[in-house]
Amino acid sequence: MAYQTTNPYNGQVGKIFDEISDAQLEASIRAADDCFRNHWRKTSFEERKAILKRAASIMRERSQGFAELISLEMGKLIAQSQGEVALCAAILDYYADHAEAFLAPERLASSRGEAMVESSPLGVLFGVEPWNFPYYQLVRFAAPNLMAGNVVLVKHASNVPQCALAFEGLLSDAGAPPGAYTNLFVSKDQIGRIIDDDRVRGVALTGSEGAGAVVAARAGKNLKKTTLELGGSDAFIVLDDADLEKAVKHAVSGRMGNAGQACTASKRIIVVESLADRFLEKFQAAMAGFKPGDPMDKETTLAPLSSSQALKTLLGQVEEAVGRGARLLMGGRRIDGERGEFMQPTILTDIAPDNPAYHQEFFGPVALFFRVPDEDAAVKLANDSPFGLGGSVFTSDIERGRAVARRIDTGMVFINSSAVSSPELPFGGVKNSGYGRELSSAGIQEFVNKKLIRVA
Repeated sequence: MAYQTTNPYNGQVGKIFDEISDAQLEASIRAADDCFRNHWRKTSFEERKAILKRAASIMRERSQGFAELISLEMGKLIAQSQGEVALCAAILDYYADHAEAFLAPERLASSRGEAMVESSPLGVLFGVEPWNFPYYQLVRFAAPNLMAGNVVLVKHASNVPQCALAFEGLLSDAGAPPGAYTNLFVSKDQIGRIIDDDRVRGVALTGSEGAGAVVAARAGKNLKKTTLELGGSDAFIVLDDADLEKAVKHAVSGRMGNAGQACTASKRIIVVESLADRFLEKFQAAMAGFKPGDPMDKETTLAPLSSSQALKTLLGQVEEAVGRGARLLMGGRRIDGERGEFMQPTILTDIAPDNPAYHQEFFGPVALFFRVPDEDAAVKLANDSPFGLGGSVFTSDIERGRAVARRIDTGMVFINSSAVSSPELPFGGVKNSGYGRELSSAGIQEFVNKKLIRVA
């Protein structure tokens, strides 16, 4: 597995990093285990808080440098990269400020003596993280678990190695002891050995369904707790009483943020018939207005996809969808004349249930447009998916929106908004989108031992 920076805008290969040896891997696991047993689990919340607070402060002070690495390695627009860095600093602050309260002992009413549940760390955790949000994916795993007293080993995506090292360096600069947070440039075989290792007590993965199934099976064989955040094909429902302008605005931003490379992107646009033609006209016009270019240039509005393989995969999905009967309203091709991995903003419609596109996730600037007769049909279509991560409902009647949201089989639903992420909001899904939660108070509870202590 090559850990290599390849700029998706110009194809230039930057830094290349070798995989670590088995001896180096053993030393890293041993250091993490020693750190947990002999130091980190014994630190107070105040000590851990001070380190995370310093890390948040450093991220803000060096925001531009952190952001430029994101744009260099995976092509995100620089303004969105800056936004990711700001969100990461906020998550660090959030868990620094709230972890002690989230993990406070809980007294239980008992007819026999006194009872209390206390939260204690599990130990060494292993995270496998993706490239599309190079720091955000790391911080939402690391921040709560470090504050809980766990230590973490992380295998980051192979195309963002400099981001991986920058985050490891951030925590070191903030005062985290050696072994508290460790980046690992490991092979696929070594990933399996890490999961098998008795010193590793839990595994978290954000990535594809296939990777999630493999990791969960390996961890399950070893009787280890896992959390999985996998793919999504979020439904964006526009009801007949929706504010049309607002719905179009959020549909565009929800589909095109991060060049469409987000698990919670608005991928299936479902509009009630009475608004469908007007919505589609405005949506198509907005999608046609994106300007490709250097993601470091603030005038650029369309970023390249993260790699040549990502572009090839997406083009193949569109070609297959059209070949199986879908109608291409716009786009569908690589942008000519651009040297980077750019794809035209694309809209597909007339997608039948037997078309592979109907159940696929499109990870890029491709929107699937569906028109439905009414609210019930919209909900039925939204739920007719193997995924269950997020979704949106647009309506002028908030109570109606809540009622529809309750009928949608996902982990998150946003009323009159595309998907948003904030430290206090739980993040996660159901069905093939995985299990477990990150962020909020829920995120810190996943890898702790809820220990009952009872006095007779």
